[in-house]
Amino acid sequence: MSIRTILVDDEPLATQGLMLRLEAHDDVEIVATAANGREAIRAIKTNKPDLVFLDIQMPGFDGFSVIQGMMEVEPPLFVFVTAYGDHALRAFEAQAVDYLMKPVDEDRLAATMDRVRQRLNEKRGAEEVGRLKEALAEHAPEAAGELVDGGGEAHAANRFEKMINIKDQGQIFRVDVDTIERIDAAGDYMCIQTGDNTLILRETMKDLEKRLDPRRFQRVHRSTIVNLDLVKQVKPHTNGECFLVLDSGAQVKVSRSYRDVVARFVH
Repeated sequence: MSIRTILVDDEPLATQGLMLRLEAHDDVEIVATAANGREAIRAIKTNKPDLVFLDIQMPGFDGFSVIQGMMEVEPPLFVFVTAYGDHALRAFEAQAVDYLMKPVDEDRLAATMDRVRQRLNEKRGAEEVGRLKEALAEHAPEAAGELVDGGGEAHAANRFEKMINIKDQGQIFRVDVDTIERIDAAGDYMCIQTGDNTLILRETMKDLEKRLDPRRFQRVHRSTIVNLDLVKQVKPHTNGECFLVLDSGAQVKVSRSYRDVVARFVH
């Protein structure tokens, strides 16, 4: 399936250069170009692309204004392309797939396109399951129930984050969720522990839980989430409590309210 793409840049040479580099990617179909933010918004609403390569500094509407203009429609994936490196933080906060510097490096572009394909596959998979559920609910309600209970698990897992962008001390860290060992809450801040590193994320535990696969990440205490795949030992404690020993050697207390989490380790 082709990736319907729009290129937005006020510099014609920059647009031509990106076109040439994208020729190496057979699944990319360039459906339109735009030279400023207003043209970009019209082109996106008209063509409904999968992907937009978006310059940041343009006359009139800049790249961030274009994204804000997408609030009332289903937005495509965005990749920022710019000559200035000081917008990276805002780009990731705007949920851009990636941030490329001009002139665009071919290897860097290839890595970005791999990330785009992964995101599109996840999105299309979720949409397929949604359409199937609607059809089954209308014509075969019992089968729809079975899909919810089991058959859709693989697709449902795709909606959870695989990478998390964390702004810490003026930098952006892209953290693979597989490496997250545990998460400790401190008010509206989350301490993300990866075994050998600790990063601070400004987000509530409730919101963060929605982004993580509950089959792997479970709350074991009012203020602690653990990656169950990285638990190597369960140590019983008094009063129905216990400790989980993680791969790093860290021990996490499981309160009585969350004893059912431990049950999966005990046969």
